Amino acid sequence: MPLAIPQRLTRRVLFVAAALVCLLGLISELLHYGAGLSWHFLGLFSLSLEGNLPTWYSSLLLFACGITLHAVAAGARQQSAPFKWRWTLLGCVFMFMSLDEAVELHEQLGTVVKLHGVLYFSWVVPAGVIVLLLGLFYLPFLLHLPARTRWRFLIAGIMYVGGALLLELPLGFWAERAGTENLVYVLIDWVEESLEICGATLFLLSLLEYLAEKHGALQLAPTEAG
Repeated sequence: MPLAIPQRLTRRVLFVAAALVCLLGLISELLHYGAGLSWHFLGLFSLSLEGNLPTWYSSLLLFACGITLHAVAAGARQQSAPFKWRWTLLGCVFMFMSLDEAVELHEQLGTVVKLHGVLYFSWVVPAGVIVLLLGLFYLPFLLHLPARTRWRFLIAGIMYVGGALLLELPLGFWAERAGTENLVYVLIDWVEESLEICGATLFLLSLLEYLAEKHGALQLAPTEAG
């Protein structure tokens, strides 16, 4: 039996959660580096640190995207829809991204070669190549999607990749120049992590809407019913 979820409530919960995680992260950085406070619990909300609440939430968001992608893939296989296996592959990619967010596997790529300047975090080079190849591979799939879904996926992807990869360039430049224990570094990192959270949130909402419209496995109540 299809699961009914109020559309407005779903959007509200995800947007409020994203805003709360990002706002608490910003406040923690300003209190620590701006006001000089060193309360231990501030680290629980920092977007610059790992193994805390923002890390858990980001990993959970990516995992939810992976689960939803596999649900879309199951519906596509039942209907013999085009590109059905690419939904499955994309679901596996997001499952891996969820794991990577939790344990930082991507950092190991930076040990292959040491670079400097904007490429100080050298893992962005192999990661950028992988993202480019994946984007080219998925271009026909993207063009096949309905226009509304396609544009929402693109916006979400630009936000996420812009945060995860592009902002690593100024972040690496500043880290090499001034280190990581300063307000400028954590503010750049905060923008990066916030873009990732917002991009993943938009992608999840777009997936839920697509799943409801195309496969009927999920029913989103009308906006007025929120």
